[in-house]
Amino acid sequence: MTGESPSLERLSSSAVQATVARLSARIEARFPTRGLARVAGELTTLAHDVSVGAAGARARLHWIRWASRMGIAVVVLASIVAFAPAMQDAELVDSSVDWLPLIESAINDPVFAAIAVFFLHALPNRVERGQLLGLLHRLRSLAHIVDMHQLTKDPERLRADFTPTPASADLDLDRAGMEHYLDYCSELLSLIGKVAALCAEESRDPVVLDTVSTVETLTTGMSRKIWQKISLLPD
Repeated sequence: MTGESPSLERLSSSAVQATVARLSARIEARFPTRGLARVAGELTTLAHDVSVGAAGARARLHWIRWASRMGIAVVVLASIVAFAPAMQDAELVDSSVDWLPLIESAINDPVFAAIAVFFLHALPNRVERGQLLGLLHRLRSLAHIVDMHQLTKDPERLRADFTPTPASADLDLDRAGMEHYLDYCSELLSLIGKVAALCAEESRDPVVLDTVSTVETLTTGMSRKIWQKISLLPD
């Protein structure tokens, strides 16, 4: 058999996108008029944005890193050029009072240069972090939207002895429909976690990794509640 097998060291962006698109099609086919189909469509868009954004971010970050390194070199060179005349002037100083401006310059210039070098060195990571955190915020918001969709799907309302009140939400799903609906919500949450994990594939920034872990923990907890509901569905 020829051909390369897929890498097991990285989460495949194309595979995640294909799975999200397939789930979106399944939801659209079974619940075409419900808002859950729109949520699935938004997740499809987000998965695409993460994939395309990651490729574009790599190209931008390459140039940002190059520019930051050039900036660091300019700062260091300028500091050396500015410090050399001060050292020459120091050889001509006789009075202790005249040393004060030179000492101040000798302290301030390296400090300001170090601050500039630190800022330029951290700039690529800050740009990457800002882009990925924006995507992760959208994914976290989408997870809460999915949770809102499943909140009113209460298995107890399918029991024969359930008595609705005037404040009860309308229920237009039978047992099979509710099971499918809750199962789709659980799958959406799982895929939201997978799309978030794609962000971790593109970064080793601790803030990004911590946010990815938070999104995955959030979706896992929400999915666990949904499966508890499914287990309570009457036979």
